Amino acid sequence: MSCQGARVSRSPVSLPRANPKSLLIWTSVAVVGALCWGVLALSRGEEISAVWLVAAALGSYAIAYRFYSRFVVSRVLKPDDTRATPAERLEDGVDYQPTDRRVLLGHHFAAIAGAGPLVGPVLAVQMGYLPGTIWIVFGVIFAGAVQDMVVLFLSMRRDGKSLGQMAREEIGKVGGTAALIAVFAIMIILLAVLALVVVNALAHSPWGTFSVAMTIPIALFMGFYLHILRPGRVLETSLIGVALLLLAIVGGGWIQESSLADTFTLSPTTLVFCLVAYGFVASVLPVWMLLAPRDYLSTFMKIGTIALLALGVVFAAPELQADAVSKFASTGDGPVFAGSLFPFLFITIACGALSGFHALVSSGTTPKLIAKESQVRMIGYGAMLMESFVAVMALIAAAVLDPGLYYAMNAPAGVLGDSVESASAAVANLGFTISPDELAAAAKAVEESTLVARTGGAPTLAVGMAQIFSDVIGGQGMKAFWYHFAIMFEALFILTTVDAGTRVGRFMLQDMLGNVWKPMGRVNWKPGIWLASALVVGGWGYFLYAGATDPLGGINQLFPLFGIANQLLAAVALTVATTLLIKSGRFRWAWVTGVPLAFTVAVTFTASWQKVFSPDPRVGFFAQRDRFADAADAGKVIGPAKNADDMDTIVLNSTVDGVLIILFVLLVTVVIVNAAVVCVRTLRSPELPPTTETPYVATTIDASAGTEKAVVRE
Repeated sequence: MSCQGARVSRSPVSLPRANPKSLLIWTSVAVVGALCWGVLALSRGEEISAVWLVAAALGSYAIAYRFYSRFVVSRVLKPDDTRATPAERLEDGVDYQPTDRRVLLGHHFAAIAGAGPLVGPVLAVQMGYLPGTIWIVFGVIFAGAVQDMVVLFLSMRRDGKSLGQMAREEIGKVGGTAALIAVFAIMIILLAVLALVVVNALAHSPWGTFSVAMTIPIALFMGFYLHILRPGRVLETSLIGVALLLLAIVGGGWIQESSLADTFTLSPTTLVFCLVAYGFVASVLPVWMLLAPRDYLSTFMKIGTIALLALGVVFAAPELQADAVSKFASTGDGPVFAGSLFPFLFITIACGALSGFHALVSSGTTPKLIAKESQVRMIGYGAMLMESFVAVMALIAAAVLDPGLYYAMNAPAGVLGDSVESASAAVANLGFTISPDELAAAAKAVEESTLVARTGGAPTLAVGMAQIFSDVIGGQGMKAFWYHFAIMFEALFILTTVDAGTRVGRFMLQDMLGNVWKPMGRVNWKPGIWLASALVVGGWGYFLYAGATDPLGGINQLFPLFGIANQLLAAVALTVATTLLIKSGRFRWAWVTGVPLAFTVAVTFTASWQKVFSPDPRVGFFAQRDRFADAADAGKVIGPAKNADDMDTIVLNSTVDGVLIILFVLLVTVVIVNAAVVCVRTLRSPELPPTTETPYVATTIDASAGTEKAVVRE
């Protein structure tokens, strides 16, 4: 252990003075952004174009990256590009590898951007488009992107240690052990949920399955091409990879209409085994061979599609059909999900604003690949802004739909019934209008048998994207094409978080087991790599398989924990970050992560309390348990149960979910209390305590050779 707190940088730190031209440009950006926000906030009962929302978000992101991220880097983190990163010092060709910042940005973005920024904002439109937009934009600027960047920097300074291991080494054995248990358990749940979304998207879809499968050999080719055949030729490799990716997407459409369609039409259980096998292979292969190039390749698809969607919004200028703030925001009795705006909006929209899962990637694969310390700004903060824009576009895609169609798709089957007539009547009871013929026509337009009760957010996003794209290219005749394209896009979008998350889980498990048996802690020990990878994929694979075979079992049982568990993970990450800032002598800047931590704790603990103890059975797990238990005792069967066995299963599921929430909150509380003790002890001590930050080693990598200049010297 070494005391590195007294010296946090070897480079002079100064913020540049703004010249008149720069001042004029950024003042203009600020004025335009403020105007757009004003239009969104003050307009009531008027038709508002989605263009205002896009402009407000982009203006806010530009100012945040240019000024706030620069402030945090220059004043708080103080990166030093003369210092060798773990990617350089520990390079092993498997996990540690100095990586071109463009490729690493693509990998990091693809690894963090999963189901959250796609489906969370879609579901949150129930509250209106304004609350979700405000949380997405300002949440990412001051919380989400800050968390990702700070955790990335701190892990990089500690040889790429996982979040849980940093907590154990810097906070203490009690709080650290609680963090390790909570983080790993939550991660298994998150990975299983993400994998389930992929399974549901690709099941019985030959187009999507073929296109996604082809990204694997394309990525392998790119990895060997960039690493062996043409080292350093990133642009050249990118052009080849994008061309092959587009061919795979087009080829998926051909496959769907050919005799090979049956070959790529897979059942959910088959897809589960394919995902488990792929997750294991992606976790053990050298990162340059499959994981990094595949994520980089996927980023082109992700960013390209979102950019096209943004252009579609600009050209088509669709009107926002959703209310700015809906009646469900205050009543808390919405049909999509129950609960008031505070705290459940901030739980429903996680990725895109603030996500604990990101901290696992920022302390997993990425810190082992970063070549220069100054790149934490572009990769940590920049990638999160990109994901936030994805969330904004997903919210727009849902908000431009007719509200009647939105609620007909997202209200549960128990409310809507099983026909377009019953769904139309149920939507009318909610205060919206859509006829049975209109519901049937909407389904026919995208070549689906029905859109009634297509819950989960993903189908709604696909319909919204199809509507925007078809308004610009192809008209109504292309709507079915764009819908199926969007479904495939969602599957590809989410799959990259599964493979990267599995590798991160392997790092985490090796760190945990290394505390008991030292060889397991060596990330380059192959038996440890294989064993840890098998345990991780076995963990989320078990819950995934059970969920794919039983609508009420496996990960379906734990799905309600996804939002709260993810934000509790963010609370742990921000606690560790705040503690390390204080221990390293940065107390005056601890508010940078401390303020988001306080807000996150308030949100997640309030939501946890309500989910456990609320007397409303639509909100509280134990109230739901009592409702179904009483009905079962009376011999009744109520939805979504279909028989007495289902009733018993729901009672069990509600009990398990409530108990797990209590357990997770207790573990996080132990982490926070232990961290508070460490912080108080540090502030009272005349000297800074020792930390596990690695000693300074001079770099041998030329900063001008393919890496950006140090941010602190800009």
